[in-house]
Amino acid sequence: MGLYSELPVYRDSYNLLIEIYQLTNKFSRDYKYSLGQDMKRDALNLFRNLYRANRALDKKQDLENFLDDFELLKMEIRLCVDMRLLPLKKMAQISLLTDSIGKQITAWRNKSREKNLQAGIG
Repeated sequence: MGLYSELPVYRDSYNLLIEIYQLTNKFSRDYKYSLGQDMKRDALNLFRNLYRANRALDKKQDLENFLDDFELLKMEIRLCVDMRLLPLKKMAQISLLTDSIGKQITAWRNKSREKNLQAGIG
């Protein structure tokens, strides 16, 4: 088991977290303490799931939890665009990060499933 902080998906998720914090810092008071706080919490939950998945023998549930939180965060980002809280140009930058993260987690989940099937775990 390597350090979860050395995983490429960790680095990309951390960059996304920074983007979320910078973005929500510019929200008006109406959104900063509602949508903004939710986005920060959901982005931080990604790290809890990464840490747990990296430690677990059966990573399936933690990776599924990551994907659940990740989908919610992507929906919140889209809501920011629709409500004109996030410019389309910034959305394009964030989309590159989310695409990379999604591909990495999906590949990790699929590889974990293969290992579990080979080991007879599930």
